[in-house]
Amino acid sequence: MKRKPGQLFFLATQGCKVNQYESQAIREAWLDEGLMETNDPSLADIVLVNSCAVTERAVLDLAKLVRGFAAISPRPRIIVAGCAVEADRERILALDAVDEVVSQQGKADLGHAATQSGPFPSLRISDYNRARAVIKVQDGCSHGCTYCIIPSTRGRSVSREPRDVVVEARRLLDAGIRELSLCGINLRHYGRDLSPRIDFWDLLAAVDRALAPQWAGRARLRIGSLEPADLHDNALETLAGCRLMSPHLHLSLQSGSPEVLRRMGRGHYGPEQIFGFLEGLRRVWPVFGLGADLIAGFPGETDEHVRQTMDVVERLPLSYAHVFPYSERPGTPAAAFPGSVPAHVRRERAKALRQVVAGKRAAFLRGLLALPHMDVVPEEGGTGMNEFYVECLLEGDAPFTARELLRVAPVGVAAAGLVVRPFEGTEGGAS
Repeated sequence: MKRKPGQLFFLATQGCKVNQYESQAIREAWLDEGLMETNDPSLADIVLVNSCAVTERAVLDLAKLVRGFAAISPRPRIIVAGCAVEADRERILALDAVDEVVSQQGKADLGHAATQSGPFPSLRISDYNRARAVIKVQDGCSHGCTYCIIPSTRGRSVSREPRDVVVEARRLLDAGIRELSLCGINLRHYGRDLSPRIDFWDLLAAVDRALAPQWAGRARLRIGSLEPADLHDNALETLAGCRLMSPHLHLSLQSGSPEVLRRMGRGHYGPEQIFGFLEGLRRVWPVFGLGADLIAGFPGETDEHVRQTMDVVERLPLSYAHVFPYSERPGTPAAAFPGSVPAHVRRERAKALRQVVAGKRAAFLRGLLALPHMDVVPEEGGTGMNEFYVECLLEGDAPFTARELLRVAPVGVAAAGLVVRPFEGTEGGAS
């Protein structure tokens, strides 16, 4: 694709945080080429959709997006990149409005070529278009859950060298970012392809060791979704030693039923492992946010399986959860499994899980009101995220600077999270 200085481009990003990172890398490269970004697709010469294919709904949403962009007059050049191209290339090409498709590997040609060794996709960023930044540390997956199409859209697991992660983290901190999230497609596979072989907790320890002397108290780290199998003694020891780490974890749990987990291809962990780990974590972090991903209505799921999952959810100290009714994804083994659960039953089970989680979230928010203070990374518009991954609304006309780490006092509960105001205690600002 030929791009010219002065052209206007519009970026639409679907799906995961890794996609957000890759879109930022492309954005920076195009701006460096002299293109200009617009927030209004009707003004764009080029529209790039960084696509997702994790569910059938994501591909349907992509088609709807493309049709909307095609209706613009004059019509921009429409490019679709990423996972949907890998999963449904012919289907995407069949959309008359699509002028060009770019494979997952082809994204690297759209962005900056980073000076990195090994097979890791050569994308890099130096800033972020939001107050909190994502750093991609791993790509692909070598596991193969029965419901997931990602291994065929992103390929086998590849890891980023720790030194490259540290360099990019320093670059973002120097640019004014105060929260960095280390993310990947499957962090459990991080480091298996590196020499010497390490794991994700070794990476987190290395990043913290390199950055904490300068940035402890002035910035923080967060980590992406974890498999419960990652929750072991080394994880606990690493979290206990980190000075930059936010007290928040997100678990790719999916089900609380051992039988359903086995059918999902996730029989390598069980709920009891989680409970034991969290008991130890409470001694490290007296207060922490905990999220989880859950799938309701997987093929073969019975009322007893639902009861088991509900029991696990009720026992976990969740502060939120992402609950999805199971959706068949063509090309995955689970799409052909017997025992399909009717769609309305999937929705009912998901609703019941969400109701339990909503009650736990409300209790968690009320508990946070007892804390004297917390630290928020403000966004534009008077909201921000605290260390426990709770959205906070800054009360009244309180002055703040987006991206700074602001110490606040919680004063109430709102629909989205907490209401806070600048902390005026003897400890002063975040330090």
